[in-house]
Amino acid sequence: IQTEKIEYNRWLREEAREELIAEHISDAIRELPKLDVPNIIAPNQNTRTGILAFADPHYGKDLCIKGLFGETLNEYSPEIFEQRMWNLLSQTVQICNKEGLNELNVYDLGDEIEGCLRVAALMKLRYGVIESTVRYGHFITEWLNELTKHVRVKYQMVKDSNHCQLRMLGEPKNTFKDENISYIIADKIMDRLSDNPNFEFVQNPTGYIFDQVAGYNVFGYHGEGKALEQAIKDFSRTYKVNIDYLIGGHKHHRLSSNIGIESDIISIPSIIG
Repeated sequence: IQTEKIEYNRWLREEAREELIAEHISDAIRELPKLDVPNIIAPNQNTRTGILAFADPHYGKDLCIKGLFGETLNEYSPEIFEQRMWNLLSQTVQICNKEGLNELNVYDLGDEIEGCLRVAALMKLRYGVIESTVRYGHFITEWLNELTKHVRVKYQMVKDSNHCQLRMLGEPKNTFKDENISYIIADKIMDRLSDNPNFEFVQNPTGYIFDQVAGYNVFGYHGEGKALEQAIKDFSRTYKVNIDYLIGGHKHHRLSSNIGIESDIISIPSIIG
């Protein structure tokens, strides 16, 4: 009986901790100001469309690496992330105007926050996990809302990234695979952009991204694994669907490779990291 009580109390503590996290995030969301809803962009018959993919924001990371002469070799901060994202939006709008696109498929490939995977990471964090989640969710909804003033947005995000995973009770990765902060970010985006007529949030039950773009099957995941070349074969076999393009992040560098007839892998470089 005593052993059962100890186990039962452990479950209660876990559940209470999760409820407290959810309450803090819900309170923060309710305090946010309403978004400026853009005018409706009518869909046209243009069969051409585009994909905008970004990966690894690592929001909350704050560090500066100096060289031998005191020069800055590399620097990361929430402000730098936001500057890069606004720059990305500006370039995207220019391309859409040039190509005559009024619809865009936007893919978020994960690691939205830096998280706290190990004790050493605490030295590089400006905010805690909860505050980073709230701040990132606030920024990305503002960013997406601004993008919808120029094009219609069909948005998807992965929910398998390693930095967003909550590693509770000191357990190793993937012990609580579904305890992922990405679910909170997704819920915040859907809630704040629910009245936006130019925004559609597409959720896949697998937690990955799957889309049919201009006649091609496109699959997106965070990219954690040894090789994208093997991943495209594995996912094709698992879901019994021919994947034309596999897009991943996690590697933090750009890569594009053709591995067969109409079969390509694309690695998206990181925003921060």
